Amino acid sequence: MTHDAIVIGGGPAGATTALLLARAGWSVAVVEKDVYPRGKVCGEFISAASMRLLSELRVLDEFLERAGPPVRRVGLFARGVTLAAPMPTPARGNVEWGRALGREHLDLLLLDAARRTGVEAWQPWKATGLRRFGNGYRCTIVASERSDELSAPVVVAAHGSWQTSSLPTQPAIAHRPSDLLGFKAHFTDSELPADLMPLLAFPGGYGGMVNTDGGRVSLSCCIRRGTLERCRSTFGGARAADAVLQHIQSSCRGVGDVLKYAKQQGAWLAAGPIRPGVRDRHTDGLFRIGNCAGEAHPVVAEGIGMAMQSAALLCRLLVSHQDDVLAGRGTAGIGATYAAEWNRLFRPRVRASTLFATLAMSPVAATLALPLMKGFPRLLTLGAQWSGKIDQAYALA
Repeated sequence: MTHDAIVIGGGPAGATTALLLARAGWSVAVVEKDVYPRGKVCGEFISAASMRLLSELRVLDEFLERAGPPVRRVGLFARGVTLAAPMPTPARGNVEWGRALGREHLDLLLLDAARRTGVEAWQPWKATGLRRFGNGYRCTIVASERSDELSAPVVVAAHGSWQTSSLPTQPAIAHRPSDLLGFKAHFTDSELPADLMPLLAFPGGYGGMVNTDGGRVSLSCCIRRGTLERCRSTFGGARAADAVLQHIQSSCRGVGDVLKYAKQQGAWLAAGPIRPGVRDRHTDGLFRIGNCAGEAHPVVAEGIGMAMQSAALLCRLLVSHQDDVLAGRGTAGIGATYAAEWNRLFRPRVRASTLFATLAMSPVAATLALPLMKGFPRLLTLGAQWSGKIDQAYALA
């Protein structure tokens, strides 16, 4: 079946790509392996920097109706310290503060909007093969015992960074003790202030909490594989998620305080390894967006925003050169421009996230930095600004 573009992955990056290309008149197929709605390890927060993009996608009103309360303060829970400071004021053109919405709701909201725009969604189908054919690609997709094939001059990989298939955009990676593993759970009846999103800093990992939809609080975190193994031993061989929570509560008094009377809703989710860094963004008509293109440490809570913004950046380039692109020409130049713009807009966030993650995970750094943070809590505001909480990063210069 022939389309103008095939998008592999129907999460925020993939759905944003499909929606914007379809609005420009492209014939788009999205291949998504999971059945929605489904939970996902994710901080769930979308900052003010992405509100204008949600408006452009015509889903802002529904997002605001479903999402949690506006987040106006950023905080820090580390050892016995609990700090809070104002979130950076949204940039001109944004009228909303950042908010959180569970991925079981956000992903469905975006993909449904794409379907209404004419996108053909293959779900639950899995892309298992991708090969060059003429001026484009052929993509093999499977579901149960069925198999089919899609073709298009443009393929956009939006499947995240984890190895789940034999696609050339998902190279296999070996496990290491320093790998970061992700965990997430929801809680009700917490004492977390509605407008506060604290960073959780603890030895060997970091995390965050935020009020999301339905009166829930989302707690998400990353922890080194080696630290997790030690935690399970320390806490009597507890299950991985339980050991992580006990480690966090013993390292961050603030977490114990806000969850003192809370009830966990649903099971813990786990994923990984998480490998922050910058990857190739284009190869011969094959474009990568979201975590597939580059990934900041989740410590900055900008994963969803960067994924959607990188999708919008790529779509602007593809649509502005669509005659050449759809004829199978000029993708090398577009890819080079996309990679350069991606570097300009997102590489500083990746670097900042590496610095913040290193500080959060190191007991020595905490010993040195906490007195400074206590004296100057506005450093939290500055850190949030560096992480991209107010930038209109998806627009071309």
